[in-house]
Amino acid sequence: MAIRLLSVVGARPQFIKAAAVSRAIGARPELIEVMVHTGQHFDPEMSDVFFEELGIPAPAHHLGIHGGGHGEMTGRMLEALERVMTEVRPAAVIVYGDTNSTLAGALAAAKLHLPVAHVEAGLRSFNRRMPEEVNRVLADHVSALLFCPTATAVENLAREGITAGVHNVGDVMYDATLFAAAAARERSSILDRLGLRPRGYAVATLHRAENTDDAAALARAVAYLEAEAARRPVVLPLHPRTRAALARDALSLAAVRTVAPLGYLDMHRLLQDAELVLTDSGGLQKEAYFHRVPCVTLRDETEWVETVEHGWNRLWRVASWRARSEIADYGDGRAAQRIVERIVERLGGAA
Repeated sequence: MAIRLLSVVGARPQFIKAAAVSRAIGARPELIEVMVHTGQHFDPEMSDVFFEELGIPAPAHHLGIHGGGHGEMTGRMLEALERVMTEVRPAAVIVYGDTNSTLAGALAAAKLHLPVAHVEAGLRSFNRRMPEEVNRVLADHVSALLFCPTATAVENLAREGITAGVHNVGDVMYDATLFAAAAARERSSILDRLGLRPRGYAVATLHRAENTDDAAALARAVAYLEAEAARRPVVLPLHPRTRAALARDALSLAAVRTVAPLGYLDMHRLLQDAELVLTDSGGLQKEAYFHRVPCVTLRDETEWVETVEHGWNRLWRVASWRARSEIADYGDGRAAQRIVERIVERLGGAA
């Protein structure tokens, strides 16, 4: 009998992680995946292009939910996802990361007594003012399967009393990077289009609510990026939230080269030959390491402590990097396979 799994995605990082897991699900003939896109990232440049480039089918359900406050968005998603789950009747629900889509998917499944599998469980920045931190903590506490990317994540869960169903599988983002790296070099012409020379530019992103929702925080981040742009060209794919925040506060990134949001392959191509990454994104901190590019995180803490401890990443108020060394904790590029095996085992199948 086929086992039906329902996957909830809504934002760029989740599309990337879900693509790796979807390929592993597709290799198992006894599994059927039903993907639901909440609509949290609704711009085609932030959404559709990723499904096309990552070679994953269009979602079976697109809820079209975006905008509004955190409570409003999460509530609307919770209501809509409950209807979909009741209709699909999956054996388990897979959620990814730490967005409002993650929390809504986990809560909807838990209230319907469906096992929740949380991919990228156990991450902690220990800053509860970040909505992402609240989302990931709550999702972890209602999950039956917690797929951790690192030993630190396992330890974080143990400190909160969560030990059952916890699996250190490695980082599914590394799986995705291995898949995309060669394709990016072959298919992306972004360096030529932007007139960039290898190792002669920095890549930046800025979109976290802690930076965009507060005028003073946004001004500090803008000033930091402008100062970096005086040293080398800085390319910033501009998130719609950031564009609106800059207009709201009458701020300008005059020295920074802003471009429209980029597809997955173009972004990987930029990362491959960058001199430096400047970001408030969790995922990009790791992707920078995967391409062995030093990173400055535009935040006062990071959930990816390994990147700091091994000298590839530093917080923006810290003057220099630690001595550099390789990070063994992120796995061998088979995290998605292990995730699917553990899900099948949990549901009583043969892995």
